[in-house]
Amino acid sequence: MKKLILSTAVLLATFVAVAQSEKFTAAMKKNLSAMDSAFQNSPDLLNVSNKFERIATAEKTQWLPYYYAAFCQVNYGLRSKDKDKIDGYADKASELIAKADSLSPNNSEISCIKSLIASCHMMVNPMQRWQEYGQESTSNMETAMQQDPSNPRPYLLKGQTLKYTPEQFGGGCKTAKPELQTAQVKFGGFKPASDISPNWGKDRVDALLKECN
Repeated sequence: MKKLILSTAVLLATFVAVAQSEKFTAAMKKNLSAMDSAFQNSPDLLNVSNKFERIATAEKTQWLPYYYAAFCQVNYGLRSKDKDKIDGYADKASELIAKADSLSPNNSEISCIKSLIASCHMMVNPMQRWQEYGQESTSNMETAMQQDPSNPRPYLLKGQTLKYTPEQFGGGCKTAKPELQTAQVKFGGFKPASDISPNWGKDRVDALLKECN
């Protein structure tokens, strides 16, 4: 009788865990779809970020909701024309990605977001902030490459940064193109770990290479 009760309890716990996992995945997919649409209307990125943060608060042990919440925040900051508020969006993204980092240390994808956040801070005043935030952005790109050499996104970020750096400072298409080509090759063989794992950037690489050609 005890064995039967134990087996039933284990089976019930398994069903509950599966149901919770399916609910989490469904919520994430819904928000990822909304995130894709939000890039066509930047203010929506903040709404989607808040939704991801609510999922993260509920789940507590999942790093991906914090990651995407930070991704939305920093991308909104990068698109913002109000320079007085950009640091605030970058700071919020830093807060969120720190929580993701605590749940998934040494993660290449998280290092990519850290690089974007540094670039966002730098954008407020590139001439004055380049030394601090430019180096921080580059350092996080290089860390991301070391953490996962198969990840195409740090190469995209490096190529994108070089493309928009003036030629007199070592930038332009000539120096950006090899990095973007490397990213393109890596995207060709890249397989995300799951349906909700990071998989952004291929279209951006293709567009940047087209501009350089």
